[in-house]
This record gives sequence, structure tokens and C-alpha cells, in this order.
Amino acid sequence: MGAHRLISARRNVKVKAAFSALILAASSFTLAQADAGAATAYSTVQPGSFTGYAFDACTAPSSKSMAAWRANSPYKAIGIYIGGAARGCTQTNLTAAWVQEQVTAGWKLLPLYVGPQATCASVPKKTLIDNNNAYAQGRTVAGDAVTQATALGLAKQSIIIYDLEAYSTSDATCRNGIYNLMNGWTQRLHELGYLSGFYSSVSSGIADQLAWYNTPGYARPDYIDFARWDQVVTTADAKIPATAWPGKRRMKQYRGGHTETYGDVTINIDNNYVDFAPLPSATMADFNGTGWSDFLAKQTSNGNVYLYPGNGATIASRITVGTNWKSMNAIIRIGDLNRDGKEDVIARQTNGDLWFYPGTGTGFGTRKKLATKQTKIRELAAAGDLNKDGYPDMVAVQGGTLYLYPGAAGTKFGARKAIYSGGWTTLNELSGVGDFNRDGFPDLVARQPSTGKLFLFPGKKGAYNTSKISLGTGWNGVRDIVGVGDFDRDGYTDLIGVRTRDSAVLLWRGNGKTLSSRTLVSVFKGSTPLA
Repeated sequence: MGAHRLISARRNVKVKAAFSALILAASSFTLAQADAGAATAYSTVQPGSFTGYAFDACTAPSSKSMAAWRANSPYKAIGIYIGGAARGCTQTNLTAAWVQEQVTAGWKLLPLYVGPQATCASVPKKTLIDNNNAYAQGRTVAGDAVTQATALGLAKQSIIIYDLEAYSTSDATCRNGIYNLMNGWTQRLHELGYLSGFYSSVSSGIADQLAWYNTPGYARPDYIDFARWDQVVTTADAKIPATAWPGKRRMKQYRGGHTETYGDVTINIDNNYVDFAPLPSATMADFNGTGWSDFLAKQTSNGNVYLYPGNGATIASRITVGTNWKSMNAIIRIGDLNRDGKEDVIARQTNGDLWFYPGTGTGFGTRKKLATKQTKIRELAAAGDLNKDGYPDMVAVQGGTLYLYPGAAGTKFGARKAIYSGGWTTLNELSGVGDFNRDGFPDLVARQPSTGKLFLFPGKKGAYNTSKISLGTGWNGVRDIVGVGDFDRDGYTDLIGVRTRDSAVLLWRGNGKTLSSRTLVSVFKGSTPLA
């Protein structure tokens, strides 16, 4: 992560010939790709949860050296350079077998990717960001990073840290290139099921990431690895607000290149202190299994159902997952009703037939009819596992009564149960939103057209609390209000909906008590319902 990890060093790191052959200092700055090796059945999510000391070395040490350091050093994690055009050292040891051996021995791994560098940094020109094509470049290198990670057995939900060395912040064109590169990098990693990390100096890369932290449409890195060589062991920093990357999303490089010896093995390392934990789960609405929420929508003109993959910040290009759905007037994402690990869908036909569509992650399997003559039901919504029996449930409004349809073994629903009688004729746009208030039970939202208010109905076992909570007014101007789980994976469930005046898809981010909105898709005409 220090500059000696690049093809050409900006920092003078000398390796004296007098050192023992055990010294694993960087002696070559030749570009090399990670050993893809043969495909392996072994896979591991890295680093997972880890708080403690770590080191990184330009070249991955031998297994013998790793064993000596595991037994004698304070370090329990290591940064490994898995690829990138600007990676500086050969990686003879870095194979899938090496990864498996180190993880089995108890090491945590911190994958690093040294991709194109800033045009306003002092690095070789052949490794620079293409400022005019940076977004596409970021997506491309993210794809390569995932290829390298997969070859090493690093599974989805692993963190891949982009190593961007310090640069001048006075060059607007350069900074714009970095913005677009990192936006493309993070979005593509999320689409592929991996998590995004970012390494740079506090004064340049981290400062810019802070400036862009809440920019609409920008997919900020999930984790930061910041360089401040003050030899202070902490992940707090006066220049990084506590609200930025909170909750175990930080790593600090507190000392640059030097040698240390443990168990008679000397390695040239950087010192790091890590405080990482997995991001909160999306909890629901992850049809394609990337770990990030998405949404479905039916195109009214052709009857196709499209998946709109989320990446935590925006929506990627739509994917066709179903055809011939023109006759469906209600679509809900029930969750995993058949318990095969994939999200399923319930749809109602205009003739009242209720169908189960088993999700495959890319489309649907053979549908199954669950019921007929359901035309009197006005509203349908997925409720989550409201009765806590391990199966997802559904709620529906008929007349003024709210009914619970409990999910059951055998891909079906049990006998419905009235959980509230009266009062529901004044409400519409029902949607299950997951555990909005984080009390352990899934909640429900519903709109009151007479006032334009959106209400939260907190869940309890098998029902909802009678005391509803207002989430604000002005909701009469929104259609297709849908819970999408934790879209940005900040630990709170969120909503989407379509603003009727301009057909924009908005994301309402939850914080457990209220909602804040921003645009996801600027124009979204001709699609309804959303799910």
C-alpha cells in the first residue's frame, strides 16, 4: 500500500544484499498478475470480522515464513496484492493453495488491487486513469479484480481494496477521473457480489471520498484503509468524521516500509490496524443474490418483468426475468417460500388466480397455482415471517379487514387469519418493509389517501401494533411504494416508490424512525407494479 508496492517506487526503499535470504523485502518491481491457478472448490470470505494488527508485504511471504510469524508476531492479518496494472511485485507464493493454507492456519486476508493511478500522481504513465473513460475503466478493473479474487478462492462478500496512491488535489480533471473510476469500481463490485474498499492518504484520496460521501448517484467505498504514518494505533482520525464509515469499516496504515523479525524470519512490511466487520445484510429484496437489494417491475406495454439490480447507490441496467405477465395485476416478492435459498414471487392474475413463481436468481422456475377467485382482495403485500415460524407470510386487505396468510411447508399458505377488522378501507399502497424499527419483527407501511400520510405499523408476533406511526405527508404523489430491505446496507431498511408527476424512482432511506429521499432513476414511465 505504500508506494513501493507500485511498479515504480516514489519512496526510496532500499534492500541491502547483506540481509539474510529470509528477508522478504521487495527486490523486484516487475508487473505480474496473480497466479490464477487451477479452479479450486475451496472458497473463503475475507477478511470477515477482524479487529487487530495487520501487515502487508509487497510479495506474499512463503507459507513457512507465515507460520513463523503466526506463532511469534502480534499480527493476525495480512494484506495481499491480488492484481492490478500498477502492482509492483511478483507473487510466486500467492496461489489458491497458499490462500487456503493461510486461512486454515488462522490468518485473515486483506485483498488489495493496485489498479490505474491518478494522472496527478507521480507514477508511470502506462498505469494511469483514463479521465475521459474513467467510469467504464473502473467497471473493467473491478471485473478483473473479481476474476483474480475468484481464482484465489476469495468468495463473494469478500472485500477488495483499491490501492490509490497519494495525488495532487488541485487538478480538477484528475479528481473527476478518480470520482468516476471509483464510482464504476464500487458499483461493479457490488453487482458481482463483492465489497469495495479504498486505500489512499488522508490528505488526498480520503479527503476526496469524504467530499463525495453523500453525493447522489455515487457509490462510495464500503470500507476505507487510510494512510497516516504517525505510528498511532487507532482507526479514528481528526480529519475523518465519526459519521463516515462508522461501525467497523476502517483500517489505518500507521507506519510505512521497514523490516521486522519474528521467529528468525525478517520481512519488509507496512503496519496496519484493522477494524472490519461484514456489512449488515440487505435482509430482503435480493433477487439475484449479490448481497444488494434490487427491485422488479412489470412493463405494461409488453408484459415483461424486469430486474433492476441495485448496488447500494444506483440501479444497474435492467434484466428480463419474466415474460407474458400482462394479465398480472399484483406482484409481490414473498421471500424464500420454498426454502431453496432463492427469492420467490407471488402474482395475482386478473381472473383472481394466485400464482407462485419460484425464483432462480436469473428468472423463474415452473409456476404453481396457489388459489383461485382472489378478485375481492384489494391489497396484497409480503409481510416477512410475521408469525416467526420460519416461513414468509403474506397480508391482504378484503373489505375493511387485514388478513394474515401464513406461509407453510410445501410451498403454500395456511388458512388465513383476520388480524384487524375494520379501518383498512381508508388505506392503500401496503408494503412489507422488513424490520424498520429494529425491534425484531417485520413491519408494514400503508398510505392514507385522505391525508397523504404514510404510516408505519410496527410488527409483533402474528400481527401489527394498533398504534401506527406517521412517516410523513405528501405520499399521494407517489405510486408503487415498495420495501426494498436495506438498499445501502447501513443497517436500516429502506423504501422505493415512483413519483407520479415525473415517473422518477425515488429511494427513501430509513434510519429506524424517519425517511429521507433521493432519486434512483430519473424517468421510469410505463412500468407498474413495482415489487
